[in-house]
Amino acid sequence: MRWDLFFEDLEDQLASEWEAERAALDTEAERLRISRVELRSRLATLVGREASDGGPPPSFELADGTTLSAALRALGADWVGAGPGSGTRGGLIIVPFASIRAIALPHADVLRTARPSERIAGLSDRMTLGFVMRDVARRRLPVSLGLASGRVFTGTIDRAGADHLDLALHEPGAPRRGGDVTGYRLVPFAGIAWVRVEDGSALSLA
Repeated sequence: MRWDLFFEDLEDQLASEWEAERAALDTEAERLRISRVELRSRLATLVGREASDGGPPPSFELADGTTLSAALRALGADWVGAGPGSGTRGGLIIVPFASIRAIALPHADVLRTARPSERIAGLSDRMTLGFVMRDVARRRLPVSLGLASGRVFTGTIDRAGADHLDLALHEPGAPRRGGDVTGYRLVPFAGIAWVRVEDGSALSLA
């Protein structure tokens, strides 16, 4: 028997076993990593992506049954902002994570958002829905507010508490004047499907 061939065969077998073991460890490590990935971190990779970057925008199915297809413009602690391009005046739609039922993405984006991200956390990562609603109230911006039940209110947010807001009802797009207010609603954040801020460019969400 040629011992050199025998040992070469043993080395090949050992190398194959090491490769198999390393592949198994890599797979297990990847499964463990994926198990720790949160939805917010995946959405963060899509913020600011323009249509020219390739692929359609995300399509969100919301608690009230509506479908929202729009580019992501901002991301907070528990909400996402979607709407027109940066520097463009127009409505920004703020969607609480709790309202999202499903998100349609191209397969390339599904894979890309699952990869490790090197994104550095910023101030917006700590902005809660309540924080943003208080900013909208401070700026007296008219809003349309969709409830998870499907009902839509229009008006101005007078104030926002820890888990709810006060909405003065009036005609859409009109300024809040006492004589034009038709009623008031206290709306729990948990019941909100989406909030459209008519002039989203006025908000500081960077």
